[in-house]
Amino acid sequence: MQRRRDTPRPLNRRLLLAWGGAAAIWGASTAARADRPVVVASKSDGEGILLGHLIVMTLQRLGVPVTARLQLGPTRIVRTALTSGEIDAYPEYTGNAAFFSGTDADPVWRRAESAYAAARTFDAANGLTWLKPAPANNTWQIAVQGVLARAERLATMADFAGAVRRGLIELAASAEFVESPAALPSFEQAYDFTMPRERIIMLPGGDTAVTLRAAAQGISGVNAGMVYGTDGAIAALDVVVMRDPAGAQIVYEPAPLIRSAVLARYPEIGPALDRLFAGLDLPVLRRLNAQIAVDGDTPEAVARRYLGSLPQ
Repeated sequence: MQRRRDTPRPLNRRLLLAWGGAAAIWGASTAARADRPVVVASKSDGEGILLGHLIVMTLQRLGVPVTARLQLGPTRIVRTALTSGEIDAYPEYTGNAAFFSGTDADPVWRRAESAYAAARTFDAANGLTWLKPAPANNTWQIAVQGVLARAERLATMADFAGAVRRGLIELAASAEFVESPAALPSFEQAYDFTMPRERIIMLPGGDTAVTLRAAAQGISGVNAGMVYGTDGAIAALDVVVMRDPAGAQIVYEPAPLIRSAVLARYPEIGPALDRLFAGLDLPVLRRLNAQIAVDGDTPEAVARRYLGSLPQ
């Protein structure tokens, strides 16, 4: 409903002065909003926090005013905060745009280059810009005990499928990994094998540190476990991660996702973050994650140390 317009009244001098003061304050607050800090958020997982710190520290190096709201919450909360303008940027994964857009069945999401292009195209209409992703795929994968992988020459999911057919594999995985059409069933379809369910130890949670350790140490006879591609524990354990040449899984490369208006206001952000993420390849990101998950360092300390090792 439209508000009733008040009847105009003569204004005395005191009221005029007050009005002028309020106008000055309003003008100042408008200018402040134009120069307000860039609000950078992250999700609550270790890698998300690490990448959030890297973005914050890079902006600080550029002299861009920044406010950190790291560990804001899960994807739904952080994405909503971005699209509503509550935050300005956060690290996201290209594959999640498949679900934002409702096109996760499209094979475009199973190749790094086309997934990035599709994510950029989709979110451009939302006033958002995907900067260049890190060349590190944090998707679902399967790791095999190193001794077995070397003895049987297992390097790809096609090799893994052959080992399953020969009855060599005992798998540790979450219920979601086993049951979700996007996870193990997608691997089975792409590589024409069926993992016998009696040879799977199903865990209620999705903690890949547990499945990785079970695979590496042969706990309960397990010699393979579900992992995420950039898991830090991979570098610390004797396992071999199976490559996915058929593209059974959606590609999840981390990239800064930022409001386009903010990028227009601070154009130097784009090239700086592009350079940063270009260096975060799979071995580097696994190593940094290992410093958090295995060595017990904080994401902030790891981020600061990594940036300090880079040329200015």
